[in-house]
Amino acid sequence: MAWFGYNTRNDVPMIISAPRVHSRPAFACVGNKRNLPFCRTNLPISHRVNDLIGRLTLAEKIRLLVNNAAPVPRLGIAGYEWWSEALHGVSNWGPGTRFGGQFPGATSFPQVISTAASFNASLWEEIGRVVSDEARAMYNGGIAGLTYWSPNVNIFRDPRWGRGQETPGEDPVLAGKYAASYVRGLQQAQGNRLKVAACCKHYTAYDLDNWGGIDRFHFNAKVSKHDLEDTYNVPFKACVVEGKVASVMCSYNQVNGVPTCADPNLLRDTIRGQWGLNGYIVSDCDSVGVFYDTQHFTSTPGEAAAAAIKAGLDLDCGPFLAVHTEEAISGGKLTEAQVNSALANTITVQMRLAHQQLALEAARQGIVLLKNSGPALPLSPAHFHNVAVIGPNADVTATMIGNYAGIPCAYTTPLQGIGRYTKTIHQPGCTNIDCTDNSLFGAAVGAARNADATVLVMGLDQSIEAEARDRVSLLLPGRQQELVTQVAMASRGPTILVLMCGGPVDVSFAQFHPRIAGIIWAGYPGQAGGAAIADAIFGKLNPGGKLPVTWYPQDFVTKVPMTDMAMRPNPSRGYPGRTYRFYKGPVVYPFGHGLTYTTFTHSLAHAPPTILSLSLSLSSSSLHHRTNSTVQTHAIKVTHAKCDDLSFDFHVDVSNTGDRDGSHTLLILSAPPAGRWAPQKRLVAFHKVHVAAKSTARVAVPIHVCKDLSVVDNYGIHRIPIGDHSLHIGDLTHSLSLRADPLGL
Repeated sequence: MAWFGYNTRNDVPMIISAPRVHSRPAFACVGNKRNLPFCRTNLPISHRVNDLIGRLTLAEKIRLLVNNAAPVPRLGIAGYEWWSEALHGVSNWGPGTRFGGQFPGATSFPQVISTAASFNASLWEEIGRVVSDEARAMYNGGIAGLTYWSPNVNIFRDPRWGRGQETPGEDPVLAGKYAASYVRGLQQAQGNRLKVAACCKHYTAYDLDNWGGIDRFHFNAKVSKHDLEDTYNVPFKACVVEGKVASVMCSYNQVNGVPTCADPNLLRDTIRGQWGLNGYIVSDCDSVGVFYDTQHFTSTPGEAAAAAIKAGLDLDCGPFLAVHTEEAISGGKLTEAQVNSALANTITVQMRLAHQQLALEAARQGIVLLKNSGPALPLSPAHFHNVAVIGPNADVTATMIGNYAGIPCAYTTPLQGIGRYTKTIHQPGCTNIDCTDNSLFGAAVGAARNADATVLVMGLDQSIEAEARDRVSLLLPGRQQELVTQVAMASRGPTILVLMCGGPVDVSFAQFHPRIAGIIWAGYPGQAGGAAIADAIFGKLNPGGKLPVTWYPQDFVTKVPMTDMAMRPNPSRGYPGRTYRFYKGPVVYPFGHGLTYTTFTHSLAHAPPTILSLSLSLSSSSLHHRTNSTVQTHAIKVTHAKCDDLSFDFHVDVSNTGDRDGSHTLLILSAPPAGRWAPQKRLVAFHKVHVAAKSTARVAVPIHVCKDLSVVDNYGIHRIPIGDHSLHIGDLTHSLSLRADPLGL
């Protein structure tokens, strides 16, 4: 860590060395606090931010106002170092980044002034992307942060300026274009999410360090409004408006007698008000201390802290706000609400930073628990001291990411994930996914005999299912089924089957096997898949996934040629139809199947109507003819209905009656009246809700009749069937009768 202190002879800030700390995630929830609302990534960021701030004490808030933000152990919040640099490559100048181990260095691109000479905006953005990629890799390796205080977009006003080399030059348009391009490359924003957070500095009119006996800590830049708007502020405006930068850094100097970090016109009114910054404003390192100690802008430290925060500063690089904000509040110069506003801006950026945790979270939410006899799952590490981990997919890496994938920075295999909970005994069982011989079966059976529990990780890979490679069978490849059966019969403890595959597999043998206690479908879970699988097995995760496809039995492929594109069944030729909407044959597991470690019940909180009248929107001249047609076909064309008023909310109370918190997916299915066009049922809405143990959450799901209750006829026309419809959520059914009202014009 590095703090700025002062040399008492000349009031020039100097670095006071302190040990660097291991880089922490930009926003990390740890321990048993991950279920608190502010940790739930499925909630809106604003909701999470407000929830967290509402839980913090004033002392905790104050320690989050500085670059080395302190942890909050009671809330499971890790500390974070905000200060990292990436001017023309990832740098270790700031305390948030260090080199070593697998990352002895990073690409160092030409200095900015040289790169600016290319006048190539796409080059600048591409450099930003590469720097961002390397920064992300180092972050994943635990030696860098996600907030980079770059680029420097000051105007190179005077050729003598020592830092002019860091800038894109003297032209404000060129500097602005560079700024926006490099920021876009660094941040690689997707919606509101950022790959890393950039920062444009040093705002504003900063282009003197130490010349002629005048240094930047004492300098008052006297700038006309014309020059400020036409020159000095142009690159910063481009950063915010065009580049959508996540942060702006205010400078040491004064502008027209006011320190930039204490000027509400420059910060609050211009950066945030006029330009619409969606991010935080940070001081140059110890700028707040400089304008109190060196520039003597305020009479007390508390007044300085108040002036900075009230002006719009959100984060202090340095200790000043951590030390003096309490004084500002107790002295009536600042309110806690104003501190909350500053924290909201920094915490929001932290939560916008998608990171490796997101990959793990995505894998977790995709885990589907297919079977849990007993229940055997979850396993307790306290009771299962060693686990046999067996199968051709037990220790794979590339298999987990499927096809059309990049190269992850790191993997967690199922074996590694399970090894974080208990001792493991690993045997592959098969030499590869084809599993064409049983030469390794004996060792696998022996491992299962000597372990407290057994996890078999079986399934498919890209040699079986991939682009230009269709399957010919729904069974596990080769002798995998034989391996599973032998191991299960020999296992001393419960046997859990984990399936890593994209398409469905007929595992009927395991579904009904008394020695196979649990079955988990992991799909191709990505780089963190092994951690997610282990979290599910040992109960850190309560699985909440649902199958997005029907799992058919093997004999389905003997009845349905791939070339037959018909969806609906045709009994006359023995064609069973496709998908859960039309297929009428047996299944291994149905669409939407998925168990949890708790139990959920549903009840109607506010019943929708049981009778709805459909008014027609036809002209009176054609009403009689159209009405006869409608009555005869028992369906109204959607284009003939007054759809605007045909909607209602389906209010459902979801109760978690078990002892574990869990996420539940509401699947709202509609079944129309019997008819020649209608599917058996179809999904019309879905909603995922997290419900704490022994509690209830209310969900309102909008249903629009014309969209959700219509069907498509043989001519591709959307129609609304007249008659009795039903809406299904699990075992809950609500009947709704639709009636035609041809006179309701």
